[in-house]
Amino acid sequence: MIPAARGVLRLACIYLPNGNPAPGEKYAYKLAFMDRLIRHARGLLAYEEPLALVGDFNVIPEPRDAARPEEWTKDALFLPQTRAKFRELLALGFTDALRAVSDEQGPYTFWDYQAGAWQRNNGIRIDHILLSPEATDKLETAIVDKDMRGREKASDHVPVRVALRDA
Repeated sequence: MIPAARGVLRLACIYLPNGNPAPGEKYAYKLAFMDRLIRHARGLLAYEEPLALVGDFNVIPEPRDAARPEEWTKDALFLPQTRAKFRELLALGFTDALRAVSDEQGPYTFWDYQAGAWQRNNGIRIDHILLSPEATDKLETAIVDKDMRGREKASDHVPVRVALRDA
């Protein structure tokens, strides 16, 4: 294996299927997709270089990642099997960058356009940055850019940002 050059970061952008309605064909596809992602991520970790899996995972990992977790108990994003697969991915050695710097309720990365979710801060955290051990060693900060959601014609998702040291 060739050692990674200084400043190298392998980046994988993820869009994990929503999986609703669950149970059903779409949910089965979501779980199978997660299994394939876990296998692929295991292979990427073998390079032993800084790696970040980033994007819309469509997974609410814990109750504190939803303003009203009780509203999500039958949704594919929060079902026990979905959360277990996400933990299986983390158990490969990944660090949830945001949780590495904050234990707080939320912060949320998605607010539905329906029923004033943004205005009532009825959000969920489904966008994640997962870091390999080599990238975690370089982690300085991780934030959710919540202000982006308040802009005109904003997406229902907001960016999650990390800063990594170069050396």
